[in-house]
Amino acid sequence: MKDFIIPDLRDLGTPAVRSDVTVTLSVDGIPVSVPAGTSVMRAAALAGVTVPKLCATDSLEAFGSCRLCVVAIEGMRGTPASCTTPVAEGMVVHTQTDEIAQIRRGVMELYLSDHPQDLLGSPITGNSEMQDMIGAVGLREMRYVPGKNHVYPQNGGAPNPEYRAPDDSNPYFTFDPSLCIVCSRCVRACEEVQGTFALTIEGRGFDSRVSAGMASDDFLSSDCVSCGACVQVCPTGSLVENSVIQIGTPDRIVKTTCAYCGVGCSFDAHMRGETVVKMVPSKDGKANHGHSCVKGRFAWGYATHAERILHPMVREHYTDPWREVSWDEALDFAAERLRRAQAEHGRDSVGVITSSRCTNEETYLVQKLARAVFGNNNTDTCARVCHSPTGYGLKTTFGTSAGTHDFDSVEDTDLALVIGANPTDAHPVFGSRLRKRLRQGAGLIVIDPRRIDLLDTVHRSDALHLPLMPGTNVAVLTAIAQVIVAEGLQDDDFIRERCDWDEFLAYREFLLDPRHSPESVQAQSRVPADLIRQAARAYAAAPRASIYYGLGVTEHSQGSTTVMAIANLAMLTGNIGKPGTGVNPLRGQNNVQGSCDMGSFPHEYPGYRHVSDPETRAIYERVWGVELSEEPGLRINNMFDEATAGRFKGLYCQGEDVLQSDPNTSHVQQALASLDILIVHDIFLNETANYAHVFLPGSTFLEKNGTFTNAERRINMVRRAMAPRNGYEDWEITQMLANRLGGGWDYAHSSDIMDEIALTTPSFAGVSFDLLDREGSVQWPCNAAAPLGTPVMHIDGFVRGKGRFINTEYVATDERSGPRFPLLLTTGRTLTQYNVGAQTRRTDNTVWHPEDVLEIHPHDAENRGIRQGDLVRLASRAGETTLRAEVTERVAPGVVFTTFHHPGTQANVVTTDSSDWATNCPEFKVTAVQVSPSNGPSEWQESYARHAELSRRILPAAE
Repeated sequence: MKDFIIPDLRDLGTPAVRSDVTVTLSVDGIPVSVPAGTSVMRAAALAGVTVPKLCATDSLEAFGSCRLCVVAIEGMRGTPASCTTPVAEGMVVHTQTDEIAQIRRGVMELYLSDHPQDLLGSPITGNSEMQDMIGAVGLREMRYVPGKNHVYPQNGGAPNPEYRAPDDSNPYFTFDPSLCIVCSRCVRACEEVQGTFALTIEGRGFDSRVSAGMASDDFLSSDCVSCGACVQVCPTGSLVENSVIQIGTPDRIVKTTCAYCGVGCSFDAHMRGETVVKMVPSKDGKANHGHSCVKGRFAWGYATHAERILHPMVREHYTDPWREVSWDEALDFAAERLRRAQAEHGRDSVGVITSSRCTNEETYLVQKLARAVFGNNNTDTCARVCHSPTGYGLKTTFGTSAGTHDFDSVEDTDLALVIGANPTDAHPVFGSRLRKRLRQGAGLIVIDPRRIDLLDTVHRSDALHLPLMPGTNVAVLTAIAQVIVAEGLQDDDFIRERCDWDEFLAYREFLLDPRHSPESVQAQSRVPADLIRQAARAYAAAPRASIYYGLGVTEHSQGSTTVMAIANLAMLTGNIGKPGTGVNPLRGQNNVQGSCDMGSFPHEYPGYRHVSDPETRAIYERVWGVELSEEPGLRINNMFDEATAGRFKGLYCQGEDVLQSDPNTSHVQQALASLDILIVHDIFLNETANYAHVFLPGSTFLEKNGTFTNAERRINMVRRAMAPRNGYEDWEITQMLANRLGGGWDYAHSSDIMDEIALTTPSFAGVSFDLLDREGSVQWPCNAAAPLGTPVMHIDGFVRGKGRFINTEYVATDERSGPRFPLLLTTGRTLTQYNVGAQTRRTDNTVWHPEDVLEIHPHDAENRGIRQGDLVRLASRAGETTLRAEVTERVAPGVVFTTFHHPGTQANVVTTDSSDWATNCPEFKVTAVQVSPSNGPSEWQESYARHAELSRRILPAAE
């Protein structure tokens, strides 16, 4: 497939403005019509006239400091800056006069007087914007003699007190102050785009310079989150990626999609041959609009990490060392073992686990392998393990199993209710957009046991934080709904028109029961009743309110009930079907949504159609040419139970590390050890591979073609930037295995698989690679009724017809604290690491998060004699582990928190088998634990480390 050609994405100098009024003006004799409020600079660019600039860029608000962009405007005195001057009807602008040319050359001379001319536009930085502007203003010689400057370490043989040495503390980029012209782009990008406010301009006049915090701070020790926004906007190369310094400038660009979280950022992979030079967020990316986070921007080095496995391996038993073999031998070995398992234990004794990190096309083939080749529906995915309550709850209430609005909708919201999510850490680019909207005046309600960074948004102090106890989501949300109904704050017109009125009346009666009052719920949740009432009134009063939630909602025993409670709130107040509103699940991994869409569940085909439906089954039987089972298959936890019982014997696991990511690690270990054949298809020897018999080396997102579907239902292209180092894209490996088992598949390209998806799945009926190449991306449903996709759903009515109100009775989890385990553990993610850490732990991101730690409140720490940094024992009814303590008030007394990125800690060794009542989604977020001082690893950790070392032995390749 040819590389995607980057479209014309000129920098128009200042951002676009929203206005219903159009203004017509003349720029150098060229008429142009633009929205009122547009800058003269942008109007000129749209007319095809380029005005020189250095401090201006269309990702930032106009600043007007560099003075290169001066123009002449008839009837206006002087030469105003075009970036800060708005257009007016009939305005006549001249961008080129003798006076203007002289001013621009003089300004550029002043810049060059404090700039190392021999480095201008240096190829080492790959940034020629400064040099371009020198040419644009026609400067050819300098009048100024060398004098006081910031450029050289020495001045006349003596140390230069004005010189600032380069800051190379950050592992990914370097700041060279000698190249800086103090245009403030980096500072403004940190404020306006990222919202971190880590950078500032220190000093005045000649002494002014960019500073990363306090005088003692550098870029690594400061509040900088390494999103790369500052690097991206720097016009001089003062801020530059280390990879560019080491490798050189790229020679081609391939547009692709980030393989980390569910935001689905578009990136331009800047390549030199088969080597990635840098990843630059795409300006035209519809999910990220040119922004990125530290993971997508910089943490791609795992693709060429030395620990990648590039050759197939097999072994007879999981305690044997691995031996490298050919692809033919590995696939024959795997196929023979799978056939034997089914012959000896029955058709249902084998299954597959698909991945939320692989493409839609790869995931589609893995579930097809189970159904069309194995002859059963034993297919599951981590997407169900984390977000199946979203599918169940939203399908029950609205009729669809996905979020309702696009990310752009946040720009119109007046209030955001964030529950069980930490956007700035887990979905950073969306978190930055939400923060920007909050700074513009939108309200914020956070419902979370932990104080998340979003609450510390700069310039805002009026956010409401409801620090509930883990497991009480349903009680708090129902109490909020009770206040809305009791005080008559609901939108009756919307409810009558769009919802089942009789069901609403029944729901209203349910809510008004005194047990749902804020005062009653306060005892269960520990959230003050007054806070609940404030939140209810704020949400109901907002003209446009949106709800964003994450795994802190779904990974509970009442996860599905909580999702329905969220849907109830949106319907009660009419906050659905229009911009700035909606119910928006924030998916944790890059293709959680797509994994669900592609039929990875044991009871549903692609498009969320039940396997027992004869019409749906007939579609696939006709296309696949086989008879299909109507019986739902096994979920992952059922597979493990059956394995320990001796009835489930074979598993093909693509791209998932279930041993680290699933609950009750000891039970998972036992199940995997019971299998006759475990095939792990991945890029590294992960923890699950400790028990595998076959290892099939996978390909990274940089080595494949396909699509990901993000949290807003956006289908984005993934394009191959380099040849697969293992020899094959992942879909090809699955096809080779299927054909060893008689599948008879003949896909020639991943686009063929998407064509089959479109043929068989109504919501994808209009999707093709050609459409995505042309449009950039689309949001399903994409079909004849919506040929370019559906950014906002439920505009005129719900998919199911009338919206359903569901009574949300609070049922306390069985996992409760007590004398033996008095604390409640909840888990989550951190900014610099991703999921089980297999990718990010093999990058320099470990500088920021070298190990998982346990956050504990000072009161609980003091009671246990625990100090900052102490090793502590974390024990539950399921197991125990040891990690370091982080004493902090971010968690409330009685609550502890940790991440699960490092296998040495293996947080899931303490989580239990409790799960959601409707979907079996594990209850990761509520585990009763005890914390006590420790002097070393737990017995389990030591045993696990010994086994991991033993299981990863690889015999030398035969000569």
